[in-house]
This record gives sequence, structure tokens and C-alpha cells, in this order.
Amino acid sequence: MIDVLDMHTHTLASGHAYNTIYEMAARGRSLGMEALGITEHAPAMPGTCHEFYFSNLKAVPRVIDGLKMLFGVELNLLDSEGHVDLAEDIIREMDLCVASIHPPCFQEGRSREEVTRACLNACENPYITIIGHPDDGRFPVDYEQLAIKARDTGTLLELNQGSLQPGSFRLNTMENAEIMLRYCEKYGTRVIMDSDAHVVSQLGNHTCGTELVKRMGFPEELIVNRSLDEFTKFLVKKPEWI
Repeated sequence: MIDVLDMHTHTLASGHAYNTIYEMAARGRSLGMEALGITEHAPAMPGTCHEFYFSNLKAVPRVIDGLKMLFGVELNLLDSEGHVDLAEDIIREMDLCVASIHPPCFQEGRSREEVTRACLNACENPYITIIGHPDDGRFPVDYEQLAIKARDTGTLLELNQGSLQPGSFRLNTMENAEIMLRYCEKYGTRVIMDSDAHVVSQLGNHTCGTELVKRMGFPEELIVNRSLDEFTKFLVKKPEWI
């Protein structure tokens, strides 16, 4: 399968990652990628950058040594209503928004109903492009409802390498991802494979997601990594290089 992009990655600015923007871009270019997304953790995550960082992303070039770049945020879902930790006037200026649930930030219980409602409400947010690592068994989700909502709202569901690889701290990720993909195939919901890289050596690594979709015979036309043009259809704010 052709794989030309990686849209969920982190740099030093996230506080627990280890490389700069330019180091990540150099690695992406060396891998032959067409586009790279940098999505730092939003302010509710301990140790990450201040909201001023996101307000100033307009200062960073959107093409670095020939590699097309998108700069955005990994928002933290805070509650079952789908509230996130950046103001809308900042979010709407991002090239890309991933929304994820992280244990330090989600402020409600972890019942299937509460987590599902949080993800469904996130899909309704017009600025959110990707639901990040929805495979985490610590936060159980009704994948059928999520697949239908994501299809109807034009939201991408993520196959996250950091979740799926051996030794992941998230629970039952491979089993959950397989269930999610079955519903995505049934309802025609698009997915994206991301590395969630926190260091250059992880960048572009979608091995686990690739192996899973091949094993399941999941339709390639539902995976946006194969085409930059296909991916950019899901963006609210179109990059200047389009």
C-alpha cells in the first residue's frame, strides 16, 4: 500500500518528545514522505507548551526543504460533552486538529457511555479532523456508533502505531482496532494511520496498522494515507501549498 503522510507527531515542544521541527522534517524528507503533520499536545497535558505556542504557529514555514508541512494540535478531550483545552479562536487557525483522550486530562468516569459520548461530540466539532488512538481499552468505546458518526461528520479514525506496537501502555489495542475496522468497512468510514512519533526514529512507522489492514483485507480506498489529495479533503483550513 502506498503511504505518503504521517499526521500525528510531536516535537520537543510537547515536553516529553525529543526532536525539533527541523529534525522531524529532515527525517520525513529522507523517508520520501509527501507531507508531515506536527501536532503538539494541548495545554492540559502536563509539561506541554503554552497556548501562545499555537497562536504563533503562523510563523513556521509550511514547506521545509521541499516537504509539505501541517502544524496543529493534539487536543485533549476533557469530558463527555467533548470540551477541549484550547479556545475556538485558536483552534480554527490550526492546519490540523487531532482529538484524543489521555488519563491526566479526561475529567469524567470511563464508562462506555461516557467515553462514547465524548468521541461522538468530538466528531461534531467542525475543526477536529482525527480522533486519536480510539483503540485504548482503558476508555471503552461503542465502535459502531463511532464509525457511523465519523462517516457522517467527515472525521478520520486513527490507527495509532504507538498504541498497536508491542509493549504499548494502552489496553487491548489490537483487538479494539480490529473491531473498529470491521465497522469502518461496513459503514464506509475513512481511517488514517499515524505514528504518534515522539522521536525521529518512530516517524513514518505505520507497520502495525499496515499489517492489520492487510490481514483483515481492509479496503485500501478507505485509508487516506495513500493520497495526499484524499487526506486534504478532510481539512477545514486548506494549507497554502494546495
